[in-house]
Amino acid sequence: MGGTLKRYIITDKSFYWEAILIIVPVVLQAIVNQGVNMMDTIMVGKLGEAAISASSLANQFYNIYTFLCMGLSAAGLVLTAQYWGAGDKVTVSRVLDLLIQIIAAASILFGLVSFFFAREIMSIYTPDAEVIEMGARYLKITAFVYFPHGIALVISNIMRSVGNPRIGLYVSIASFFINIGTNYVFIFGKLGFPAMGVAGAAVGTLCSRIVEFVVCVLFVLFVDKQLQYRVTGLLKLPGISLFKEFVRLGLPAIISDTILAFASSAISIILGHMGKEFVSAYSIVMVVDRMCTLATQGVGSAAGIMVGQSVGGGRHEEAKRRGYSFLMLTSILGIIGAVLILIIGDWSIGLYDIAPDTVEITKTMMLASAIVVPFQNIASTLGKGVLRGGGDTRFLMVADVIFQWVASIPLGYVVGLVLHASPFIVLLTVRIDYVLKSIWFIYRMSTDKWIHQVKRQTHNA
Repeated sequence: MGGTLKRYIITDKSFYWEAILIIVPVVLQAIVNQGVNMMDTIMVGKLGEAAISASSLANQFYNIYTFLCMGLSAAGLVLTAQYWGAGDKVTVSRVLDLLIQIIAAASILFGLVSFFFAREIMSIYTPDAEVIEMGARYLKITAFVYFPHGIALVISNIMRSVGNPRIGLYVSIASFFINIGTNYVFIFGKLGFPAMGVAGAAVGTLCSRIVEFVVCVLFVLFVDKQLQYRVTGLLKLPGISLFKEFVRLGLPAIISDTILAFASSAISIILGHMGKEFVSAYSIVMVVDRMCTLATQGVGSAAGIMVGQSVGGGRHEEAKRRGYSFLMLTSILGIIGAVLILIIGDWSIGLYDIAPDTVEITKTMMLASAIVVPFQNIASTLGKGVLRGGGDTRFLMVADVIFQWVASIPLGYVVGLVLHASPFIVLLTVRIDYVLKSIWFIYRMSTDKWIHQVKRQTHNA
């Protein structure tokens, strides 16, 4: 047994210390981010269930952009982690140039759509006129958030892959205090400003994202000593060879995360047509879910970086053992997360001003979430960490399409809107993809098919 364990699981303490140095800043950043989300929900919740639903549904459209940025970051991480592992700093900088160029174009597109078609967007998610009106005001303001948020997100994530995980933490701490302060001022009308309600939360978000942008740009240009990035690269197009690698390994990651974003929106549409009570309940459950699984974000990030660096350096056996070690860690954390949800779930519901019927729906969904969380942890760490770091992005893209759009969404529609099943069954159904993916990803990792090494670049392209 001991020999088998040493074969698949790394026992060297240095590996875990290296992982911890990545995990801790990411987890602390995630804690701060979820704290912001929770405070947003609590503050908006003081305005009633319609307000919670409006901000939650409006953010579903915004989340499409966020997932796109995460996909771009993931695409960048696949390449930068491997090129960094191979000692190629120049190509890492070129990858960051390419990502910023794409983000700038995407932010303009999303901003224009969000500003000019706000009511039309909200009408997709809900038929409730009050919710549509409040959500539209929210979306018009968030039109100006896309650019600073996208740039900051990409920079902080890429910095992790080159040994600077703390910048994301610093940014999030600054964002936390600014967001809470500006939310208080603009939502409730303090310090002489008018009470803007739900729209005030969007103003608070805009203020915090601008600060994030400024901090990230200043860090990467004047503080970072690892990458030594130069902004002049933004004026150049990427070389053909690098662009081909981006399309081969990076584009599937972007498509995958975009698919997840649309799937999340589809779930919100289903819940929105079930009633604002279901939307409010789901929003509260997701806050608790994320708070209880924060460590997984750190483990997934560490897995992607460390496995990617091993693959990029040609150390494939090391990459496999690192993958199994991260599987062990995330499984333990998944069980802990489920227990935490069961412990604090009822207490957290008491923080919100919601109707008794909504309370009961939330409690039922909370139990279902606890059941799913262990599988969710495994699927997230292996999918967004180990397999993605190994360059297996095309496989992951196919998995997301199959399990989200062939399983979760159609079943959720039937169970929720046709059969009118209990909230417990509805939540289990819309998140069944995590259960299926966790099993499939473990099998995939047992093969050698998930390792795809990047092609080396010349620097005259």
